[in-house]
Amino acid sequence: MKDTTDIVNEVTLPPAGIDRRDFLKRLGAGVTVAVALSDFKSLGAMTFQQRELPTDWNAFLRVAEDGTVYCYTGKIEMGQGIITSLAQMMAEELDVAVDRVKMVMGDTVLCPYDAGTWGSLTTRFFGPPLRAAAAEARAIFLEMASEWLGVPVNLLKVEDGVVFDERNPYEKVSYAELTEGKQIVRSLREKPTLKKPAEFKVIGKSMLRTDAYEKVTGKAKYAGDIRLPGMMYAAILRPPVHGAKLLTADTAPAEEITGVELVRDGDFIAVLHSFPETAMNAVDKIKAEWDIPEPQFDDKTIFDHLVKAGTDERITQEEGDRDRGRDVSHEIIETEFRDCYIAHAPIETHTATAVMEGDTMVIWGSTQTPFGSQNQVAQVLGMPLEKVHIKEVFIGGGFGGKASSPQVVEAARIAKLSGKPVQLIWSREEEFFYDTFHSAAVIKVTSGVDEQGKFTLYDSDIYFAGGRSSELFYKIPNHRVRVISGRDAHAFATGPWRAPGAHTNVFARECQIDIMAHRAGMDPLEFRLYNTDNNRVIRTIKAVAEKFGWTSQGSPEGKGWGMAVGYDSGTYVAMMGEVEVDENTGRVQVLRVVTAQDMGLVINPQGAILQVEGCVNMGMGYAFSEEIFFNGGDILVKNFDRYSITNFSMIPPKLETVLLDLPDEPSQGGGEPGIVTVGAMIGNAIFDACGARLLRLPMTPERVLEAIRSG
Repeated sequence: MKDTTDIVNEVTLPPAGIDRRDFLKRLGAGVTVAVALSDFKSLGAMTFQQRELPTDWNAFLRVAEDGTVYCYTGKIEMGQGIITSLAQMMAEELDVAVDRVKMVMGDTVLCPYDAGTWGSLTTRFFGPPLRAAAAEARAIFLEMASEWLGVPVNLLKVEDGVVFDERNPYEKVSYAELTEGKQIVRSLREKPTLKKPAEFKVIGKSMLRTDAYEKVTGKAKYAGDIRLPGMMYAAILRPPVHGAKLLTADTAPAEEITGVELVRDGDFIAVLHSFPETAMNAVDKIKAEWDIPEPQFDDKTIFDHLVKAGTDERITQEEGDRDRGRDVSHEIIETEFRDCYIAHAPIETHTATAVMEGDTMVIWGSTQTPFGSQNQVAQVLGMPLEKVHIKEVFIGGGFGGKASSPQVVEAARIAKLSGKPVQLIWSREEEFFYDTFHSAAVIKVTSGVDEQGKFTLYDSDIYFAGGRSSELFYKIPNHRVRVISGRDAHAFATGPWRAPGAHTNVFARECQIDIMAHRAGMDPLEFRLYNTDNNRVIRTIKAVAEKFGWTSQGSPEGKGWGMAVGYDSGTYVAMMGEVEVDENTGRVQVLRVVTAQDMGLVINPQGAILQVEGCVNMGMGYAFSEEIFFNGGDILVKNFDRYSITNFSMIPPKLETVLLDLPDEPSQGGGEPGIVTVGAMIGNAIFDACGARLLRLPMTPERVLEAIRSG
């Protein structure tokens, strides 16, 4: 590793395309702490894979003259709360109050490059280098204070950004005073160690979200809140179905509307107006003819299609001899599970505001991947990367759907073609049409147990759900997990949906486990503990069982208990719930859910609990109602009149969360694990309540009734 004292001249360089003098001028007075990425490789900073930058560094923070600490991150805030937890990490290692830390997020000029905000990676992989940068900054300030006060570093203390002589507290200097009028880049030969849990003052303490006031008062700025002089609203001519090709387009009727401007680049046609409704009405006036492909499958035949389309396979887990597993099994259970396409359905649709400022394209975009969007815009418009600037805004929900942000490119194209500021807000119909969907999937499972209730066999073929959260943490001597995919299997785009494919995989595995437990005549809790030696699984199951009050006597009369265990983003999650089933209507009411998570050091316990509760509530939607109906490339769901996300009547009246106290273990992901177990837990509870085994998501009242009638 290169000694950091040898790279002082390198780390003073700004991001690509920005003049160093302009960069420092933009920062103003203060101390910028530059940290070489090579120092973080051992910390697993996998999200910092650099594209072609002239140096390998990232400036994480700056202390301004007024004492404000600016924390720079390429991550974005879309409701998950990292705007608070990252500030806590910075404040902890820097020894300042959290309210002094101002987060600057997702700005492609001011912030270090980041691949995107997804995968519950922020705390796990961005957290350690962020803390390291803050710890180094603190050490640098101590050096500067030592010079200022004439006191050895080992006699100095820090409290809330003020350095003082421990022998004489009146001899002190603040970070703000140290940075006044200075533009300094320093680095250290020896890196300081991070604080231990016993030293924490901020990390591990529950905090109100730092963006709460802005959001409840309406001051928070989203891409659709941007207003620019002369701004026009855009509407785009869309095909009626996926795969349709434009043959002709008569735009004259639209252009006859007063104030309408039309831009065209090949088949890309957009209408502009100073009122968004007029722009949308005008684009509807365009007389277009399309070549529409014949549908090959629909929402009823999709499952057979996917099995046939599965041509590529990879084995993710394999051990033992499956034939021997069959031979020694007392019971063999073969099951097929199915899941449908579902939408992200964020409250904020894909939105972007774009304007050419001189030779630079400036964009406020609702995107989980600011740097990825910057790269796409640069490629499509043929502009240098540094001439595309994605600016900071809040994101109104993403769930993986805004990892792909075509609206950012569309808005930029229109702004360049028209020469005017442009705002593009997808309609709800466009959102359902162009959103990437969670993939429909089929999972075939064959499993076996011996006469003592021990696992003997587990063989799983996963079609189009991927391998996430399919790990077998049960002790099974003969097992295989095979993930099967194929090209051009879908009629429209699919993509990540909060823990991509994970809830499908957990639904199949944990329902199969429940089937095996009942077939073996064992309590589902005891069966799981009997068949695992994974200590993290065991302690998580025991934690949730204690809180829930699970007993081998089972659920009360008229109710059903269910449980499921999952692993995602480094976190083990165990969930138990109680349901009530109306056997006349098929309606299921979830009465109570208890979730336990083994997620290592928890930065903001309140934030983590909110994430768990959000996962449970969002999971009610995929479990009970969310489903995309289609015929080939024709999406038949256009709004919430036919697509039901979680509503208030679905939300369990009682939600409880147990976060295992593990401060000495590395922090793990918290934004997604809680959602992966919801469907399986409910499916198992329904069976316990009425004997109906659901093998397909969502578990609608009609499907519950069908399962009850089939016995």
